[in-house]
This record gives sequence, C-alpha cells and structure tokens, in this order.
Amino acid sequence: MNHLPHQITRRRLLQSTGTGLGWLALPWLLQAEQSPPTVGVNRVNPLAPRPPHFQPRAKHIIHIYLNGGPSQVDTWDPKPELTKWGGKKLPLGNLTTERETGVALASPFQFAQYGESGLWCSEIFQQTASRHADRICVLKSVYANTPNHEQSMRLMNTGDERLSRPSYGSWLTYGLGCENQNLPGFVTLCPGLPVADSSNWRSAFLPGVYQGTYLDTRKTKVNELIANIQSSRTSPADQRRQLDLLSSLNQQHQASRRDDPNLEARIQSFELAYRMQMEATDALDISQETQATQSLYKADTVHGRQLLIARRLIERGVRVVQCYHGDVQPWDSHNNLAEEHRRLGNECDGPIAALLTDLQQRGLLDQTLIICGGEFGRTPAVEIPIGGGNPTGRDHNHHGFSIWLAGGGIKGGYAHGATDEFGYRAIENRVHIRDIHATMLHLMGFDHERLTYNHAGLDFRLTGVEGAKVVSEILV
Repeated sequence: MNHLPHQITRRRLLQSTGTGLGWLALPWLLQAEQSPPTVGVNRVNPLAPRPPHFQPRAKHIIHIYLNGGPSQVDTWDPKPELTKWGGKKLPLGNLTTERETGVALASPFQFAQYGESGLWCSEIFQQTASRHADRICVLKSVYANTPNHEQSMRLMNTGDERLSRPSYGSWLTYGLGCENQNLPGFVTLCPGLPVADSSNWRSAFLPGVYQGTYLDTRKTKVNELIANIQSSRTSPADQRRQLDLLSSLNQQHQASRRDDPNLEARIQSFELAYRMQMEATDALDISQETQATQSLYKADTVHGRQLLIARRLIERGVRVVQCYHGDVQPWDSHNNLAEEHRRLGNECDGPIAALLTDLQQRGLLDQTLIICGGEFGRTPAVEIPIGGGNPTGRDHNHHGFSIWLAGGGIKGGYAHGATDEFGYRAIENRVHIRDIHATMLHLMGFDHERLTYNHAGLDFRLTGVEGAKVVSEILV
C-alpha cells in the first residue's frame, strides 16, 4: 500500500509527539532552572543576601576557638571534691580517654564568683568574668564523641568527626548569602594552621563560593593577610577589563557544563576577589582605630589584633568570624598545665574582655553571638607521661566540658547543666555539639532540620540525622 504524503508512520508519530512533549516541558524546565533551591539561592549571584526561615536574634557569630582543649575544672567548672581527693584515686574510677591517667589532680587556680549572678570562674579568665559575668552563659555539660583533636575539631566545625563536611560557617553563608557583597560571608583568623587545617572551614559538597576565607594573623601587614589581594603591576581598570574577558571565556566554557558547581564557584571567586581589594584592606587595617581601642584589645598581640579585626569584619557585614587562639593546639596541656594554662589565659583574657566591652558600647553585642571554648575539655585525673616523668598535666576529656556563649539572644549570668562532682562526665542537661549547632542556627533564624542541601541523592544538614535540639533554656 502506497503512503500518501500527509500520512504518518508510527515511527514519525513517536518522533513528533516526543519532540512535542519536549517543547511542552521546556517552559517548566526553564522555570526550574531559574528556580532557587531550598533556601532561595540566586544562581546568578549565589552570595546575594537572603532571608532566613524566621526572625533571627543574631546577625553575626564570632567564635573564639581555644583550640587544643582548655580544662573545664581549671576555668569555669570548680570542683571542691577534686581538691579533697587530690593525689588519690578517684572513687568513681577514671573514664577512658586518649592516654593513661592516674590520681586526681587538684586545680592550681583560685576560683571566685562574679557579677550579680555569682557566676563561678577561675583566675585564668578573671578580667572577662569580672567585667561580663552577667552577660555570659556557661554550658557546663557539653560532650563530644571522641578524645582526639582531628575528629573533635571536625565535629565542632562541621557536625561530623569522620568525614569532611561543610563547616557551619559555610552552611550559614549558603543560607544567608553575604550582607556585604565586597566581603566574604565567612572568615577564619588563625596565626598559622590548626589541626586538620582547611577542613575546619571547608565548604565540602556545598558550592565552593561558601568556603571560609582564611587569614594568617601572624602577618601584620594588611596586604599580606590575604595572599595576592592586590596586584602591584596592574591598575584597577586593567584588572576589570581582564576579569571581564576571563568571565566571558568562563561563561562560554560553562555553557556546556551548567551543573558544575566548582566552575561556578571559581567564576564567583574571581569577582569577589576583585571587589574585596578595597573593602577588605580597609576592614583589616586596625591602624584606623584609636590608640585607646588598640590598647584595650592589646592589639600589639596576635590574639588582641585578630579579635579587633573580627569586630571590624562583623561591623561591615561579615556573617561568621572564627578566631583560633593559635596554630596546631595551644591549649593541649598534657604537661605543665599550671604554667601553660596561666600563660594562655594571660594571652587571651584581656582581649576577650575588650571584645565584649567594645561590642556592648557599639550596640553590637545584642546582634552578635559570641562562642568561646575548645573541641573538648581535660581530665580531672593527672595524665601519666609516656616514658615516665613527673605527671603535671591532664589528658583530653570529651565526656564533659564547658563552653560559654554571650550576646545574640543568650541568657546572661547563667550556668546550664552540670558535670559529676569531679568534672569528668556531663550528667545534668547534657548538651551535645549537635545541640550547640542547632542553637546557633536557631539564633541566626534557621530551623536546623530545614536548612538542607541535596547531594548524592540525599538531603544533608549540619546537624545530621542522629538528632539534635535547640537548647531553649539558655535563650532570652
């Protein structure tokens, strides 16, 4: 049978209707391409500011990271029973930690109560407590999962001690974007590198544009804090023309790779770097501060300088600033704890007190959440030195330790939870690191179960799937 020209075969019918269905789907696909993911990320500008889930109490976070593990029983959690049992075996026995421990080690520091609230603190943080006890909330019942630095630091920063996950600063930048388009939303200040280095501020499977910007605060010159922030050979106008050409080439390259987040992040990073040249150098230049302010912070010291920089950054719209006390793990007092903790306290106590005073005077404390502590605490029992010798320090202790918070919706002059009578284990109102993350997100305006990102077919979140709760008792 001869087919007339207008007749359609089954093959032609399927081809035509298939193409037709594709055209019908095209408008929806184009709309989906432009539709934002869960938190409304703008594909054209992934750093554009976005609203959180609900009205936030805090707009910024400054995390003072005392990396290495300060001892809770020598700072914010006095234990008279530990003094009574000093030099004797603890009646409850020693919990398993990283290294072998022996008899009870009484604290070498004097404790006192401060403020109208009567908050307890040792002489290590006397300036902070004497000026700000009624603004501080001490979580005395924090616990983690392991007694190792790398794992516990990853847990503190990313919510997972085993794998490299997005840091909480990256999650917040993903959720909120950048308030100031000329500065990153997340900055890490550290004199050197902490344990596990960049994994502490990495964006992991989130787009790379949300990764923290690292500043080596051993360097005192503004143009050295961020490597290659300015070109000595190219004028701003020439840089702009070069960047426009590079952007055009990158966009052509991206046309066939629309789902490559690394390429998009690279394009955005060039633009951000260009915009940062003026604003970042201004923000990092503490010489613009009065001599009185510089003296208040002890800005001639590394820790004082970086806390002053942190204030200048959040003042200009940076969402999250992490300030590590030192490289590697300075608070890791396995030996000579009495001398080492006193020295470390002298380095950071005055600048921390200055930061809280300065933020309060500028009206920034109520909108800035301050977090201060380490990745774990230390044992009440003395550590037995490897190879022998006089035991004078404490081992890591993830079973129970202290972290304090202030500002940004936190109840001041309050101690939450408790460890046992020797300070070994959190026993009352226990707070896991995931609960701290849930509380941080809540104060910044997010439901931690709804701030998600789809990766490898799964909806990931900072607080994971093991359960986390907002510590509502510490909120105003």
